[in-house]
Amino acid sequence: MKLRTITVPREGTRAAAVLVFVRTGSKNEEKKFSGISHFLEHMLFKGTKKRPSPLLVAEELDKVGGSFNAFTSEDFTGYYAKVNGKKIDTALDWVSDIYQNPLIPQEEVQKEKGVIKEEINMRFDDPMSHCDTLFQKLLYGDQPAGWDISGSKESVDGIQREDLFSYMESQYTSQNTVVVVAGNIENNIEEKVRSYFSGLREGVARECPPVKEEQGSPAVSFFEKSTDQTHLCLGVRAHNLLSEKRHAQKVIATILGGMMSSRLFTRVREEMGAAYYVQTSLDETPHTGYMVTRAGVDNKRIEDVVSVISKEYARMKNELVGEDELRKAKEYIKGKSSLRLESSDALAYFYGLQELLQRKTHSPEEIFSFIDSVKTEDVRSIAEEIFVSHGMNLALVGPRKPENLESLMSI
Repeated sequence: MKLRTITVPREGTRAAAVLVFVRTGSKNEEKKFSGISHFLEHMLFKGTKKRPSPLLVAEELDKVGGSFNAFTSEDFTGYYAKVNGKKIDTALDWVSDIYQNPLIPQEEVQKEKGVIKEEINMRFDDPMSHCDTLFQKLLYGDQPAGWDISGSKESVDGIQREDLFSYMESQYTSQNTVVVVAGNIENNIEEKVRSYFSGLREGVARECPPVKEEQGSPAVSFFEKSTDQTHLCLGVRAHNLLSEKRHAQKVIATILGGMMSSRLFTRVREEMGAAYYVQTSLDETPHTGYMVTRAGVDNKRIEDVVSVISKEYARMKNELVGEDELRKAKEYIKGKSSLRLESSDALAYFYGLQELLQRKTHSPEEIFSFIDSVKTEDVRSIAEEIFVSHGMNLALVGPRKPENLESLMSI
């Protein structure tokens, strides 16, 4: 069996986490079955041969005060349980059971379609979330990278029990799986992991198709909705997760809108008073990358905010970042990363995702050294590559669409 396992012992904690990653998500889907990765994630909690009902699945970890959940993205799906380290066998048994032996009962499939459609409704009704969806579609259009992770109501309705089993058979293989155990764990835990997951099938999973990235002019997507503020996403394509330039990109995003003393937070919120939230972040996968600034702004001040964000993007490539500002961004990234890695489940996620998507892992200290090596010239060079007028993309959800937005996006 070619299962990849990672163990991350941590002293000074009573908690332990088991996290299983499978390298499959919405980018691996056919349009007919859009949303099937997410649908299957839901169904793994509906009963196994050993725990034949949703109640019995949930009770197992409730009885020991554990926490558990799952998540689906474009490129991967994950399942985890976090418990007192003395109950690690319970967590291993539970996670391995739902991952390898789901019953996927027909009656639960039908009920869950309603649940997922309500989840789609919830995200549609939330203008912040809907704006993110619009931005993704604006970038990638009608291809897997541009589809909603949850699928559409129509595609969810069309997915049948046998489709879920077929997809699982194809994608949930030992070669496509990474199991991470972190926290208060025993020395022989890796042997236990392999024993618990010995029932995994072997086989080469279906890869996602190449992502088409074509853009010759700035693009705008607007959804009219009666809201008290306009939510916007303004961003550009960037380097992907496998690029050595991603560390400089992280620094750029942090300087622009990654902290409360960042340029855009200071300008848009503190000086203009035009938004409550404004932030710049990166989305990086093995196939795609983009940098985006999100904000919820006064409906009458959309033009002002779009113009300010665009000017700050242009400034990143037209002016060298000062050494003090660069140093602050680096220390912020390292400090926040250190705080996030305090918990066992965060450690599992950190190491497991690297192994799953990059097939190698770096310690926090190694990543911090990459961040420290970023120079002002690197920042400017990356900014010149990604901040170009024809590559600007703007998604908006609100009551009015201003005219001439494309001209405000010129950088």
